[in-house]
Amino acid sequence: MSDTEVMKSTAERPGEGRRNIFARIALFVRQVIGELKKVVTPTRSELLNYTWVVLVFLVVVMLFVTALDFGIGKLTFLVFGQ
Repeated sequence: MSDTEVMKSTAERPGEGRRNIFARIALFVRQVIGELKKVVTPTRSELLNYTWVVLVFLVVVMLFVTALDFGIGKLTFLVFGQ
């Protein structure tokens, strides 16, 4: 029986209380380990590709924020003067 089936079966029984704290912690740890087994390490080329994508995205966002800051600054001087 999988962990989700165990959780469903205990949730469907209205007469029973919640599982004790240690059983819930053990279930959580089993689920975390199960999810960590699904993690795939990227290859070197994939890692380099992801790095370049992040760096390009950061430059684009920096340019956008700089342009926005410059525009708002000019607008503020236009409205309020020097």
